Amino acid sequence: MGFLQRLFGLEKSETPAAPTATNPQPTQPDTPAERMGLNGEYDQSGLAKRVAAAFDYDPQVDDVGTIYVAQTGSTVVLKGSVPNQELLSRMTTIARGVKGATAVDTSQVKVG
Repeated sequence: MGFLQRLFGLEKSETPAAPTATNPQPTQPDTPAERMGLNGEYDQSGLAKRVAAAFDYDPQVDDVGTIYVAQTGSTVVLKGSVPNQELLSRMTTIARGVKGATAVDTSQVKVG
C-alpha cells in the first residue's frame, strides 16, 4: 500500500502527480503552492498529498509504512520511524523537491 492510499485514501495515478522542478503542473490563479492539490486544485493538505505522491514514485521509499506526512503551512512534517539515517535523508530530499515546500521538519522521526 502506497503513501497516498495509506494516508489519504487515494490511489496512485499512472503519471506522477507531484509537481517538482522537473515536473511542473499548472495551478489555479492565486492558489498558494502549499495548497495546490494533486491536480492543481485548491487543497488544504495539498503539499502533504503531493509529497506522499512523490514518495510513492520513488522505489527506495515507496514501501515505508512507518512514516506519516503532514504539513504546517509550507513546511512538510514527517512523523514516525525509519530504519536508518540514509532513508530519512532520501525522504527529506524528495520532500524538499516538491513545489511549495520551504522546509522539512524531521524532529518527530525516530531513526533506528
